[in-house]
Amino acid sequence: MPAGKGRGEPNPGRTCVGKTMAMLCRLGEVPRHLLVCEKSNFGHEKSRHRHLVETHYHNYRVSFLIPECGILSKELKDLVMDSGPYYFVKDLPLHELIAQEFINTFVKKGACYALTYNTNIDEDNTVALLPNVVSIDLMDLSSKLDSKKYKRISWAFKEKKPLKFDFLLAWHQTGAEGSTVMSYFSNYRIQERQPKIALSTVTDLPCPVLRSGELRGEPEAACSAQELFEWLGAVFSNAELNNEPDNFISTYCCPQPSTVVARAYLCTITGFILPEKIRLLLEQLCRYFDEPKLAPWVTLSVQGFADSPVSWRENEHGFRKGGEHLYNFVVFSNRDYWLQLAVGANDDCPP
Repeated sequence: MPAGKGRGEPNPGRTCVGKTMAMLCRLGEVPRHLLVCEKSNFGHEKSRHRHLVETHYHNYRVSFLIPECGILSKELKDLVMDSGPYYFVKDLPLHELIAQEFINTFVKKGACYALTYNTNIDEDNTVALLPNVVSIDLMDLSSKLDSKKYKRISWAFKEKKPLKFDFLLAWHQTGAEGSTVMSYFSNYRIQERQPKIALSTVTDLPCPVLRSGELRGEPEAACSAQELFEWLGAVFSNAELNNEPDNFISTYCCPQPSTVVARAYLCTITGFILPEKIRLLLEQLCRYFDEPKLAPWVTLSVQGFADSPVSWRENEHGFRKGGEHLYNFVVFSNRDYWLQLAVGANDDCPP
């Protein structure tokens, strides 16, 4: 008689099913990422480019790439060098951000941005100040400084829960000359900081061939927006793009069709970069094509702070396994543009 299987002995078929189910469960845990791509023209009356730049408040890194360029124009270089300053304030009590003097000095006379420094959004208390709105609307509060609501909030921040944080602060001033951030917070440990700027020329760079009207690309004629997005990530990471068989770091290669440009100019700005500065930079990149250029397009990429509690406007942002929220413009010589917006695992679809 054939020997029967003892109790508890594994069934090969059942084991296979169990492993498959476990693998499917693990695949379900892989964080998804969202990438939205759209195309428009800077001259179009319904173009969203300005709005999306101005409502992405907490920007950590800005990079632009110009193919067939070896020297940066004076106009672009001046904007890059004027990308700061921003400020670091140590142990700033939270109630300072709702003080009447602060609101009158900074909130009403420009756009003020703040973000807690060295806090993990999924582990710590995190605070962000937006130019017009926070969970407590400072513009609304400023007109009701004698109200019970203001007094209750002020009491909560000062006495009931006197929280202190290290903050990064940046201010875009639109009103008349007045107090500076340094002088206003002189009673606290404050440092003025300038963004770090990296300028470089990349030689013999394989570049995707793009057509402004073909967002999804065209077989053997043009690459898609998603292929360009992946290629930019490799370029900004200084990855090799030749897919050499002995390269154990990167097997990535430029998507096809492609062309090799003799040189390309790459600039990266890292710090706490105001949306207003980024808007000026984008406008200058648009004017780059006012005179004939060899480059068919240029790109501008912006990354937000991973631990910012919002991405665009008041859209809640999470970290989980990445914390990314970023956008990228591809500016074409005819003033068409592609706009790519990306967020990570915990975020809703970009606006």
